Amino acid sequence: MKAGTPPNNDLAGNGAAAAGLVLLHADDSLLVLDKPAGLLAVPGRGEGKQDCLSARVQAVYPDALVVHRLDQATSGLMLMARGAAMQRALSLAFESREVGKRYVAVVEGRLPPPPPSSLDNDGWGSIDLPIIVDWPNRPLRIIDAERGKPSRTRWRVLAFDAAANTTRVELEPITGRSHQLRVHLQALGHPILGDALYAPAEVQAKAPRLLLHAAALRFAHPASGVPLSFESSPGF
Repeated sequence: MKAGTPPNNDLAGNGAAAAGLVLLHADDSLLVLDKPAGLLAVPGRGEGKQDCLSARVQAVYPDALVVHRLDQATSGLMLMARGAAMQRALSLAFESREVGKRYVAVVEGRLPPPPPSSLDNDGWGSIDLPIIVDWPNRPLRIIDAERGKPSRTRWRVLAFDAAANTTRVELEPITGRSHQLRVHLQALGHPILGDALYAPAEVQAKAPRLLLHAAALRFAHPASGVPLSFESSPGF
């Protein structure tokens, strides 16, 4: 299913639209939504950070529970469970890496494709760089070969825009570290456009927002086992 198409059931009523939600799918077990950039996934600290995707969803579906998160600046697909049992099942699927996630990003400069000798059977390269919290500069993360947690991202080049001197890439996080995609691309020397945390000022200024979008989700339905696949086109 693609973003913008109506849910395939009658559980999603006018309340979802009234709450400003883009709802791709709703059933008794789960919800799939398309989060806009700039909206928190879950509440933050302080009165000004209570408006978020999870709160808006729970106003319509009171049993909706968070399974995973996207950074506030990141747009795209988010999955929520309905009820504690489905939350446990879907959380376990994420922990077991049974949920396929793909992102699209636009980075600064010409990022060469991975060398042929490093490609896997599907033609993707891999970034294997351990990540750790940069404690003096939280919430930033850094690469640390000695103390960092293993972090792996599969990636491939989609297109190079010579006029803008930018590269569009597709990314598949195998591990799920905070800021993983942003840190890995910065480590390659090609930060994401509009990244207020990891890009230099001139790269931040090239886009009005972080050009990172959660474009695809694939997983088995936790109740029926039926394979589900959802897609969302980036707005950049």
